[in-house]
Amino acid sequence: MTGKIIKGIAGFYYVHANGTIYECKAKGAFRNRKVKPLVGDNVEIAILDEEKLLGNIEDILPRRNELLRPQVSNVDQAVLIFALRDPEPNMGLLHRFLLRMQWEDVPAILAFNKQDLACDADITHMEEVFGNSGCKILFISAERGEGLEELKSLMEGKTTVLAGPSGVGKSTTLNFLMGEERMATGEISEKIGRGKHTTRHSELFSLGGDTYVMDTPGFTSLNVDEVDVERLHYYFEEFSPYEGKCHFDSCVHVNEPKCAVKEALEAGRINRERYEGYKEIYEELKNLKKY
Repeated sequence: MTGKIIKGIAGFYYVHANGTIYECKAKGAFRNRKVKPLVGDNVEIAILDEEKLLGNIEDILPRRNELLRPQVSNVDQAVLIFALRDPEPNMGLLHRFLLRMQWEDVPAILAFNKQDLACDADITHMEEVFGNSGCKILFISAERGEGLEELKSLMEGKTTVLAGPSGVGKSTTLNFLMGEERMATGEISEKIGRGKHTTRHSELFSLGGDTYVMDTPGFTSLNVDEVDVERLHYYFEEFSPYEGKCHFDSCVHVNEPKCAVKEALEAGRINRERYEGYKEIYEELKNLKKY
């Protein structure tokens, strides 16, 4: 039987297959091959006890991708939730989130919540800053249910990571998305002992069919140290039309003369706030490289 690992804890893996959750152990052969099953893995399982819902993981199917933080495989997209107001969006963190998704090659949807508290200028500003960043932008109000049906439709048939800092309305959004699945998820959480462990573990929730969402803890910072400083500019989509047009082939678009990216910036074709976000991360990574 084929299923998807939705949670792993203390050597047990909980596999969602045919609408049922099976508690499984991984075969010793995986340890011998130094392969660790991950949340999000599609697996073949053998049922040991249908009544007690026990099984063994027999095989891990090929992964399309694998994220490091949160550690999960086969991710189709990320939904990054930030508030327009209360709290004000942390732009430095937002730039890092988008960079991380570009580096991981995971499509991103940027959902700005609390549009009911914002003014038109707030919305226009975010459209100007992130309009050419390569991600889809939505404006929602989780409290009022505005824009959530569109968000839900974008998640159908996909495995989505839901991320964002604390206090932006992630829980309210997740509750809406889960809808009728909420009770079933509660039963699953009870079965796998959610709440009995102080450590947060990666966990996928089924929204029905082959649609899954992973909630992640609220972020206050995001490490991007793994990104190569010399290749950083390739992960800012706004720069792509101008790559290869600079005077120097090795141009990183910071201090070099005759830089096509900086010329586009001065002409207003690249948003200055996004460019300053790039420069800030560049200097940070450059200083790290020295040590």
